[in-house]
Amino acid sequence: MSVLTTEPDAVPGGEEPPDTGERHRLTAVTGLAALSLDAMASVAYGPEAIVLVLAGAGARGLGFTLPVTLAIAALLAVLVASYRQVIAAFPDGGGAYAVARAHLGARTGLVAAASLVLDYVLNVAVAVTAGVAALTSAFPGLYGDRLWLCLAVLALITGVNLRGIVESARAFIVPTAVFVGAIFVLIAVGLFRDHPVSTASAAGHASVVADNATTVGTLLLLKAFASGCAALTGVEAIANAVPSFRVPRTRRAQRAEVALGAVLALMLIGLSVLIGRFHLQPVAGVTVLAQLADAALGHNAAFYVIQFATMILLALSANTSFGGLPVLLKLLARDDHAPHVFALKADRQVHRHGVLALAVVSAALLVFSGGDTNTLVPMFAIGVFVGFTIAQVGMVRHWRAERGRGWRGKALLNGGGALLTGVAAVVVTASKFTEGAWLIVLALPALVAAFEAVRRAYGRIDARLGLGLLPRAPHRERSLVIVPVSALSRLTSEALSAAASLGDEVRAVSVCAPDPEDRVRARAFARSWRDWDPGVELVRLTPERHGLGRPIAAYVRAVAAAEPGTRVTVLIPEAEPERLWQRLLQNQRGAVVAHAVRRETDAVICRLRFRL
Repeated sequence: MSVLTTEPDAVPGGEEPPDTGERHRLTAVTGLAALSLDAMASVAYGPEAIVLVLAGAGARGLGFTLPVTLAIAALLAVLVASYRQVIAAFPDGGGAYAVARAHLGARTGLVAAASLVLDYVLNVAVAVTAGVAALTSAFPGLYGDRLWLCLAVLALITGVNLRGIVESARAFIVPTAVFVGAIFVLIAVGLFRDHPVSTASAAGHASVVADNATTVGTLLLLKAFASGCAALTGVEAIANAVPSFRVPRTRRAQRAEVALGAVLALMLIGLSVLIGRFHLQPVAGVTVLAQLADAALGHNAAFYVIQFATMILLALSANTSFGGLPVLLKLLARDDHAPHVFALKADRQVHRHGVLALAVVSAALLVFSGGDTNTLVPMFAIGVFVGFTIAQVGMVRHWRAERGRGWRGKALLNGGGALLTGVAAVVVTASKFTEGAWLIVLALPALVAAFEAVRRAYGRIDARLGLGLLPRAPHRERSLVIVPVSALSRLTSEALSAAASLGDEVRAVSVCAPDPEDRVRARAFARSWRDWDPGVELVRLTPERHGLGRPIAAYVRAVAAAEPGTRVTVLIPEAEPERLWQRLLQNQRGAVVAHAVRRETDAVICRLRFRL
């Protein structure tokens, strides 16, 4: 026996091999641009979150800004090391969900998935509102239109992502590079300053530092640490979206993860050093980053470059969610915990339904909040801490199960990370509970319940369909095709021809309304049918009430009862208009009949599209 084989790249005629979709996937650089915007933009509010908490202890408390930041950077290193291992162990993506499902059970996996879903959705809303807030701060006249501006930015980001993840990455490379470059220039210049060049941005604004210094206790430092950990949101996005990278996917994703960790850590530590160097004190109405730019660069064009770069990157950092959530929904759909439509891909390797679902829910959140960042921030970051903790615990179980070389050290690293992120989750939830965190506490179990409900529904469907079991052998049954008709046309002829090809017997069915005018029209149609004589019986239905779908459905039920063992098919002819807008001109009779037959009978429905 001989078998003819061809190599994958061997295409007749010397043509290039077919596109496998790799060109629509991410490299390490484009992956960093597409999936790190959330983490990069967090330097705009991470250090500020630390400073605002420590300001409650006066100038003495502000002196702990750098130690707290170093602790956060250490946790960042742990997370990056852990997620590098997650990427290698789970190359299909999913991050915390995949780890928890494999090592902690399905229920814990759903908790991780729910936490990530909440974090991704809230990240979009927070990022867009924060970016628009920066814009309205520069142009106060736009403040009244902030909600419409938020929705416009969301629509823009959604449109870019529907074009494909590579296109979105390319679009965001320049803003990311400008922002990161500007922050590093700020840090480098600031390190050579002995004192602030300018304090114009803070002039006239009230300080939020406590007048009387208090003792800096462990609880205050924990709260500052937990608040500053908001800067770590987005670190998990690369591990969640590994399938979006080009081959070798694992290696490219790991490189992007390490680069993200290194750049983020340097920016956080550098900004914290400048805060201590300039003895910066937070003031109402001016961001800490703006004060640092003012102090290091002066109140000039460079200051506004920093502000505009921050504004743009904050708005675009929502793209991290558009890269991570659709992949997570795909994995949930694969495991029957989300509608299977989320597993479908468009021709540009886009999970289009996941992108659109994220956009719709985020738009609802924007409308709910009125475009106000402060309404959303208390709910932000809790979900990601829960996901971090679950992922770390899962990786400890992973190392214990494998017991490879150096597994104890790796397990200790992940265990320490789980402890730190778990403490952060508890502290943030407790401190922000009355400010909106209670909503996350309710939403998290509600999402888990929804995932389980979807799984049970698919389980019932699988049982009815007998999936996984050998079905009985196919057999032939007598077939009757019923064709609803109302007039003689080419569409009627095509429908009857198709019906004759499908069944042993064809019957045309016409519904005559009780009005005298309709009865006259029905008699004229019957005479035309006899004159045409297509060789198909015309059945005239005369219901007592007006209606089209129900009389046909009742006739189908009667036929099925009178002729058991007969396979009944209802073939519904419909004209397919040449232009999309012309669908508005159709009478929708086919949809009415299909709905009634589907709801009231077990007949097979076939809708014949006749292109005009």
